[in-house]
Amino acid sequence: MEWITGAGLSRALTTVAVVVAALLVHIAVWRLVLRLMRDRALADDLATHCRWPARAVVALAALLLALPTARLPSGPRATLVQLLLLVLVAAGAWLAVSVVRVAEDALMRRYDTEVPDNLRARRARTQVQVLGRVVKVAITVLALAIMLLTFPQGRALGTSLIASAGIVGVIVGIAARSTVGNLIAGLQIAFAEPIRLDDAVVVEDEWGNVEEITLTYVVVRIWDQRRLVLPCSYFVERPIQNWTRYSADIVGSVHLHVDYATPVEEVRAEFERVLAASALWNGQTAVLQVVDATEQTMVLRALVSADSAPSVWDLRCEVRERLLAWLQREHPEALPRVRAEVEASAPGSPVAGISRRRP
Repeated sequence: MEWITGAGLSRALTTVAVVVAALLVHIAVWRLVLRLMRDRALADDLATHCRWPARAVVALAALLLALPTARLPSGPRATLVQLLLLVLVAAGAWLAVSVVRVAEDALMRRYDTEVPDNLRARRARTQVQVLGRVVKVAITVLALAIMLLTFPQGRALGTSLIASAGIVGVIVGIAARSTVGNLIAGLQIAFAEPIRLDDAVVVEDEWGNVEEITLTYVVVRIWDQRRLVLPCSYFVERPIQNWTRYSADIVGSVHLHVDYATPVEEVRAEFERVLAASALWNGQTAVLQVVDATEQTMVLRALVSADSAPSVWDLRCEVRERLLAWLQREHPEALPRVRAEVEASAPGSPVAGISRRRP
């Protein structure tokens, strides 16, 4: 410990001063840049997620650059440099992941899915989310590889792994084929777009909206707030119903079983008045037709459209309730009923009073 002398302490203080000066300059520039930014949401995200990673990178880089001025013995200096390199790589990966997160949030804000025609926004959000996760995984793997290569033994290990890559690849392929398949399926979903964020889909006989898409699984929010978690390969290998593949609006149907005496034209007119008065209807689809006739009733089908799955559900319920209330009030004879026919017979006949029912 001969180096701990007055001159040694002076050189150590000089190194610390260099690091502190670098941090002060960084803080001043950082605050100035954030203050000059016009996008305040982006500035807030940078201040929240990137402030401490950036300070760590600046401090470690300044310490590595100023370390020769301390004139440490070769043994402790090599160990300290190795440790600082490892921490610097980890801090750099932390900063890179934080930057990707901020960029992802900034891009997400540019595409609003609350607008009626949100097809382009949902496509962009899906791609940004999946690619953001891919980049984060790549940064993590690259950082681990760089940290491993800082060791001489690590470089030798890397050479050995490359030499046996064929065997390792076969083993990994057999052991993790489902995981790798889901990763590939996740990338395929991002670019082929069989589904997007907030798409209205029917999977496993359940209606819901795509809430989250990761590299390995997809979360579907069911209409009753349950979550259905499925692997990405499910959406590539199996048929699904996507109600918002090409447009955000959704068409729903309402079926009414009514008597044959129902005035269809009057029902159609009332149906159009109900839609015109509803705030849920988007003005696109309004059709009422007789689509079937059973032995006892005829079936009216009303097609309506709204801007989203929850809206079309509420609109269907509203149309059904108002049409039924109107029929009960204005045309009670239109409600389903059973007719009976009484046959006349001779007085005293055994069959007198027996009726024959017919629909």
